[in-house]
Amino acid sequence: MALVTDIHTDTPSQATGYAGAVVTVLIWAAWMLATRQSAATSLNSIDIGLIRFGIPALVLAPVWWRTGLLPRGVPLRILLPMVAGSGIVFLHVAATALQVTPAGPAAILLGGAMPLATALIGILLFGERPDRMRLLGLSGIVAGVAILLAGSLTGSGMTLGGLVLLPLGALLWAGFTHAFRRSGLSALQGAAIIAAWSFLLNLPLVAVFGQHVTQASLAELLPQVLSQGILSGLVATLAYGTAIRALGGSQAAAFTALTPVLATLGSGYLLGEPVGLTALLAALVTGAGVALSTGILSKS
Repeated sequence: MALVTDIHTDTPSQATGYAGAVVTVLIWAAWMLATRQSAATSLNSIDIGLIRFGIPALVLAPVWWRTGLLPRGVPLRILLPMVAGSGIVFLHVAATALQVTPAGPAAILLGGAMPLATALIGILLFGERPDRMRLLGLSGIVAGVAILLAGSLTGSGMTLGGLVLLPLGALLWAGFTHAFRRSGLSALQGAAIIAAWSFLLNLPLVAVFGQHVTQASLAELLPQVLSQGILSGLVATLAYGTAIRALGGSQAAAFTALTPVLATLGSGYLLGEPVGLTALLAALVTGAGVALSTGILSKS
């Protein structure tokens, strides 16, 4: 279906797409650490939602006001998985999992499952045909996740809640990736609409369960405002949207598997969580897999 003329559809360059993917990975690693760190504060996933979506919704208000919360030419079957997969539903699923699961193992399972789910959706629903090198890379990601799951039986810190919720979060994100790719929206428009809808949908939860943002100390709030609201909610959403438009959904999603390497190291150095050999091996294998799955060694 054709989109109205005010929806920007220019495709960014491949170099811009790679830059957006790298920025996304760096910010997501910090986001996972910040979300995990919030477990030690008075803030819960509802509070994180207010911060994560409230700031970009305010900053990007001129964009979503001009585009509309229901942009013409973007059907609900595209809009719903975008908002759920990158917005409110994904946040609550991932934040709940990170409240009870160490950041390193959680990052490996979530970051590893994201490109797998995206690739499978692309293959099964949209007829994508990855070449041998990309398939080898996806196999490496599978191996890294398998190592983590095996390690969870011997004390990696992975919980039952994490094993259930993190793959669900990856599936939601994969749905967003493909939906945004087909929406025709620019990265700025997509980020604005997702933030606005997610903030509005989070308000009923605040009305029912309350919030702790106004009672939290500055020491608790400032890291979350920076990581959740500014970097993850605003910058990373724009960067990932740019990567999707430049590289395609499956290739952009493959970069997310690099997040575990950074988050695993960060969870040990910054949060003081134990980082065993199993988690390190899983992170390295997953990172190698994502390098191949990006197509860096492919012939075309």
